[in-house]
Amino acid sequence: MTEAEKEAVERAELLLTLRKRGMLDRRVMRAFEQVPRERFVDPAFRDLAWADQALPIECGQTISQPSVVALMTEALDLDAKHSVLEVGTGSGYHAAILGHIVRHVVTLERYRTLAHSAAVRLRQLGLANVEVIVADGTQGLLARAPFDRIVLNAAVREIPAPLIEQLSPDGIIVAPLGPPDETQMLVRFHKAEEGLERRDLGLVRFVPMREGIAATL
Repeated sequence: MTEAEKEAVERAELLLTLRKRGMLDRRVMRAFEQVPRERFVDPAFRDLAWADQALPIECGQTISQPSVVALMTEALDLDAKHSVLEVGTGSGYHAAILGHIVRHVVTLERYRTLAHSAAVRLRQLGLANVEVIVADGTQGLLARAPFDRIVLNAAVREIPAPLIEQLSPDGIIVAPLGPPDETQMLVRFHKAEEGLERRDLGLVRFVPMREGIAATL
């Protein structure tokens, strides 16, 4: 079996796993089919690219396991016309998934190394609707607000106020809430007229969100 054939089998197995876990949104599943996850993992872990597990990447960060990415993406209730803010670009994998579904994605990364590598990958894949910016994700990006959807790929104890302010009325934020270095709760917030409506989605484990832009890396 060639490497390409092996990856095709592993990709099909992962998609089957996602369906068994209840991922039914066709747009999300189609995006997972279209994005080559092996392009976003460290070459040392390429054999595990299609396994349903988190993997280490540069700067002490991780690429989340596909089932968690699928859960977060489906919870955003995306539409093709949406503008999405992603906080924590990492390898760019989640941004690529989002870019196959929505009109425009702005993804913020505090590590220049990660931002540059992700931008190159996304450009090579032809995702011109995904914009990578080096910035402090806790502050969002006021110049591009409001956003229809916001997703955080790092854990916070509470949603930073600037992100709530930059979310459109009737918008949705999905984020892991909880203390760093411990299990967190993945939460979906809907910005209703009465305030934020919360729905818990399940336990997860994410690296903590850091303020500011990294001085090195």
